[in-house]
Amino acid sequence: MIITKDEKVMDLFETILAEPINILPSDGEVHYHGEILKYQESDYYYNSLLNEVEWRCDQAIIFGKKIKTKRKVAWYAEQAFEYTYSNVTKRALPWTPSILALKAKVEQHTGESFNSCLLNLYHTGEEAMAWHSDGEADLKKNGAIASLSLGATRKFAFKHKQSKQVIDLLLKPGSLLVMKGVTQQYWLHRLPPTKKIHQARINLTFRTIETKPRGNGS
Repeated sequence: MIITKDEKVMDLFETILAEPINILPSDGEVHYHGEILKYQESDYYYNSLLNEVEWRCDQAIIFGKKIKTKRKVAWYAEQAFEYTYSNVTKRALPWTPSILALKAKVEQHTGESFNSCLLNLYHTGEEAMAWHSDGEADLKKNGAIASLSLGATRKFAFKHKQSKQVIDLLLKPGSLLVMKGVTQQYWLHRLPPTKKIHQARINLTFRTIETKPRGNGS
């Protein structure tokens, strides 16, 4: 199923959809739940998170050189988990009231439980995310990743690693998208750049970190 940026198509899709369905044709599960937050509620949490979260420019080490992005990130969890991606390790901060409230709503809609959340702040449409998969060793294998969008409506895309098939959809404020199963093994995803969007977007990705047992020296 390919969802275009045609608003009529998206509205029809959301009207007909009684239960979230898998938008991928094969090799994974991506369930689109539509807008689980009403506009006023979505706007309230958007403004709360702008002020509540300790935003920092994201960092990556590429070919031995540390790169800083305009996009800002934050990492929160129930414990001081360490999470490594792009060769940079982050230590989680304790939950804020708004993130905890949104986590409860996401868990209610998905039936999943999460112990951490990576947040992204994109100031305009020109700040984006390249093709990638969330397959870091710290994450629960084939675990669910729930993506909640606030602020600007942005296009989101999936691309199959072998067939190169691309599936696009619009993520509106308050909308929830859940990736699970073998999706990360077979599909890449990205937030493409655009010069048409001048408003900011906050994306919360709720995840499950698995703590690794420590060796006893034997």
